[in-house]
Amino acid sequence: MITLADSTVRVLAPVETLDYFDTRSAHLAREVTPLEVWNLMMDGPQPVLKLAFRVRDAVSRLFGVKSIGGFTGKTHCTAQVGAYLDFFLIEYSDDTTLVLTERDRHLDVMTCVSTQGQTVSITSSVRVHNLFGRVYMIPVGVAHKIIVTRLLNKLKQRLAG
Repeated sequence: MITLADSTVRVLAPVETLDYFDTRSAHLAREVTPLEVWNLMMDGPQPVLKLAFRVRDAVSRLFGVKSIGGFTGKTHCTAQVGAYLDFFLIEYSDDTTLVLTERDRHLDVMTCVSTQGQTVSITSSVRVHNLFGRVYMIPVGVAHKIIVTRLLNKLKQRLAG
C-alpha cells in the first residue's frame, strides 16, 4: 500500500505503475467519517448498480471469476480490519481513511475513502494480472467514474438538506 501526498489517500502501488487510477472528490456541508460516507452512499435503492453487478457477475462467471453480488445497502456500525463491507475486505480504517480491497487472479482493486475536513475523496487503484483483467477494466473503468461521480453527488445532496 502506497500513500500519496495527501496522507489520507492510499493506493495499491506507485500511480505510474497502476493499470487504472481514478480519484474523485466532493466538498460536503459537514465533516463525516469515511464509514459514514460509505453508509450514506450505499443507503437506499441502487437499481443501476444492481443491474451493473448482475451483468458483471454473469459475464465473469463465464471466465471462472467468482460472483461478488454487489452492494447490499446494509449500514455498518464499525469498520474493523479483516472484516468485509459487502465484497470488499477492510485493509485499513481510522477516522480519516477507509481502505477496501478485492483481489483475485485477474486483478487487484483498492478503493480508498478518505476525508479531510469537509472534503471527501474516493480513490481507486487497480493492477491487472492477465488478459481477462485488462478486458474487464475497459467497461469498468468508464462505468466506475460515472458511478462514483453519481454517488458523490448523492452524498452532497443528502448532507445539504
